[in-house]
Amino acid sequence: MKQKINLLLCLTLIFTFLLATGCTSNPSVAESPAASVAPTIQPTPEVIHFTFTEENFPRIDGSTATIPLGEAIQSVLLGKPRSECGVSFSKTSGAYYALSVGAADLLMVYDGGEEVRREVDADTAFDTVPIGFDALVFLVNADNLVDNITSEQARQIFTGEITNWSEVGGSDEAIRAYQRGNGSGSQALMDKLVMNGAEMGPPETIPIVGEMGGLVDAVADYTGGSTGIGYNVYFYVTEMYENPAIKLLSIDGVAPAYGSIADGSYPFISEFYAVIRTTEEEDSPARILYNWLQTEPAQAVIRSENYVAYLS
Repeated sequence: MKQKINLLLCLTLIFTFLLATGCTSNPSVAESPAASVAPTIQPTPEVIHFTFTEENFPRIDGSTATIPLGEAIQSVLLGKPRSECGVSFSKTSGAYYALSVGAADLLMVYDGGEEVRREVDADTAFDTVPIGFDALVFLVNADNLVDNITSEQARQIFTGEITNWSEVGGSDEAIRAYQRGNGSGSQALMDKLVMNGAEMGPPETIPIVGEMGGLVDAVADYTGGSTGIGYNVYFYVTEMYENPAIKLLSIDGVAPAYGSIADGSYPFISEFYAVIRTTEEEDSPARILYNWLQTEPAQAVIRSENYVAYLS
């Protein structure tokens, strides 16, 4: 039996959340970035009325960089303080596995493609919708002389074709590149946006770093000097794991920033997604939350957390 609640209560909760956290939305933009590469979100046909409770709230999982969003959504929809809304996400591939075996009900992930799905369970069908944008960024030690590389140079550094900083306008020092492991959201973005089918250099020449924060630290603290380079997602390195010892490179002359992601000028932009099992009933809490994430009230929460919302 469907539980009903007035839409005004949902909006009031959102407004209360924004006041309580002191968050403000980032400036709106005229157009959604990369709109031509993703399906347009269709507004929910009718306003969803539903009471989320601790008992019926979907079990959510996802990528590391969506943890703050998971906490914010719980705070808004359950009407409880943000400090009581801790979530534990098992990262992209782990989250897909949890969804496929019934240990999670809804994901917020950076990879909506087929590769991870095939790895976890080829037989489970998922419904996927984009809910926001982020960017793959390249980070180097703050003392590195290089501030900009081209898209092609980024690819060649990680195939191993470019091995010295002097080849991209820097000092005559060997490049120490770091990569993420298969199944991570940032590695999926690297493969999709940068590599264009090319193979990453082998781990013996481009070491794999298992954690997002570990990669930041490796670039910041490498004892050989300012020679490291790695990649991550913009939200994580600017909102969740800031380190003054690193800087973000411009790509093709465009610096990664909220504005350049929002207006689509930064080259390596991708959506992040909400995902549920296709078998979810229309009146299930997971399906209702999935639909709600596509609405303007939910997008306002996304903006309040300094993500770039899908709906401008």
